Amino acid sequence: MTETFKIKGRISQVLSTPAADPEVARQHFAAKLTVETDPSDVHYDLQHELDSFILLDVRSSKHFEECHIKGAIGFPQSKISPESTAHFPKDKLIVTYCWGVACNGATKAAMKLAALGFQVKEMIGGIEYWRREGFEIEGTLGDAAPLVG
Repeated sequence: MTETFKIKGRISQVLSTPAADPEVARQHFAAKLTVETDPSDVHYDLQHELDSFILLDVRSSKHFEECHIKGAIGFPQSKISPESTAHFPKDKLIVTYCWGVACNGATKAAMKLAALGFQVKEMIGGIEYWRREGFEIEGTLGDAAPLVG
């Protein structure tokens, strides 16, 4: 039976599902961080020349040419296969990104790469949030490129 939580005479939507035990929550969030990173952390590593990962822009080749993160490799997620990724080292993390929170291309790419035996993380927020944070981009359109696809 679900317990009802009322505050000021109204049912709380936040408390209608009880919070997890702190240890369960810690494990959940620790697991989440093993498969995600964010633009700020990627930027920090790139700025400090920490080359512990390969950064893949998994949007279309056209969109990559127009605007991408400096140092990223354009690699559309639809092209990922055992043959096309054979040159990537299996001992180096691959970080995928696409447009932003409304795009699941980076998620699809990460899933495909993991199935091929690569260690992967998805950069949440994609290039949209990279640009919103004011980080450097390059490409034929640069800052004039669309913010979302």
